[in-house]
Amino acid sequence: MINDRKVAVVGCGFVGSSSAFALMQSGLFSEMVLIDVDTRRAEGEALDIVHGVPFASPMKIYAGTYDDVADAAIIVVTAGAAQKPGETRLDLVNKNVGIFKSIIPQIRESGFKGILLVVANPVDVLTYAAIRMSGLPEGRVIGSGTVLDTARLKYMLGEHLDVDPRDVHAYIMGEHGDSEFAAWSSAMVAGVPLNTFCEMRGHRDHKAAEARIAENVKNSAYEIIEKKHATYYGIAMSVKRICTAIMRDEDCVLPVSSLMVGEYGLNDIAISMPTIIGKDGVVCRVPVALSDDEMAQLHSSADALKAIIDQVDFEA
Repeated sequence: MINDRKVAVVGCGFVGSSSAFALMQSGLFSEMVLIDVDTRRAEGEALDIVHGVPFASPMKIYAGTYDDVADAAIIVVTAGAAQKPGETRLDLVNKNVGIFKSIIPQIRESGFKGILLVVANPVDVLTYAAIRMSGLPEGRVIGSGTVLDTARLKYMLGEHLDVDPRDVHAYIMGEHGDSEFAAWSSAMVAGVPLNTFCEMRGHRDHKAAEARIAENVKNSAYEIIEKKHATYYGIAMSVKRICTAIMRDEDCVLPVSSLMVGEYGLNDIAISMPTIIGKDGVVCRVPVALSDDEMAQLHSSADALKAIIDQVDFEA
């Protein structure tokens, strides 16, 4: 039986511990178990985070094992090798698929029936791996995808236009990585087409601005890693946002990574596109209208991922 007030976080590195800290403050859960191959690290993170509970909502937080995840509503998997300076997300694939071969079967064997949220990179490949290894219905396995990339895009557009980024509606789609792209043709600000709003704010060189902002979004992680060696606060907030959508059954649209079943002509691949997310995970994917160039970029991104997937052994 699922305890709809319980979450588990697998992996207590920077991303896992930051996500756990964000979830502690969210009020979504009353119980959280932290799991890491380094048991003492999990125990230390649990102790540190639980001491903030008097300033938040009552919550049981503890280090545990895979025996403790069976009744969790959500398992957040952040465990994996860290991305190093100069290393792309896809460079991580063989190392982290290997790590997933030790994690996902233990989750499956626990009898877990909740939602599996994959955050480790390369997230699209690992989401696909988790679908293959977990035995869960495909809609109950989702990746954080381009949720953070999209937040970066909204922030940068907000800065460019001097407008609240929450009023910006635009998506980064495709692989969470080097082949991602901004779906400019459908971008809007407060219901106004992006180019029209830009001109209203005195910006007319649309192509140059789009190219600059898209490149800055794509390179954000590399810049942060070069300066502080890791990224974790932004993705922790993304984890909190996705968990909120699930736990509150919001049916909101987020660009998560999930298994394509014919959308845009894509099959048997996990990739990021706007998706309605509710209490059971994926409700459906949203067919955002793409220009011919954007459609070509999506298929190019999918081909790059497929080439990686075809070379990986996913058998646990």
